[in-house]
Amino acid sequence: MASNSDKNAKMDRILAEQRQYIAQREKGYREKALKLYPWICGRCAREFTHSNLRELTVHHVNHDHDYNPSDGSNWELLCLYCHDEEHSKFEAFVRYGGSAESATEAATFSPFAGLKEALEQKKK
Repeated sequence: MASNSDKNAKMDRILAEQRQYIAQREKGYREKALKLYPWICGRCAREFTHSNLRELTVHHVNHDHDYNPSDGSNWELLCLYCHDEEHSKFEAFVRYGGSAESATEAATFSPFAGLKEALEQKKK
């Protein structure tokens, strides 16, 4: 029979491995998202610099952290506050239900929609 200290040591090891796995996975998609998108919250349009970049998070639009297409189509950059709000809305949807349409309404504001086309027009 395992002692409490053995059980605690095993739990500590498992938690450490999980934290390391999450940090490694996040590092990959976070770095990609920060290269793909301007450092602006997609919800409130707050701008970020190197000094406060830690407050800008990568939100998975479909809430699946394992779905990370390289084109960034499942990511959006949100400040900590807007990110918390998105997850609160999703948790309420899961807990209390609602239509499938209301679950996909999260963070629909796209401050850079049409930016590429506008820049291309400006070049001409």
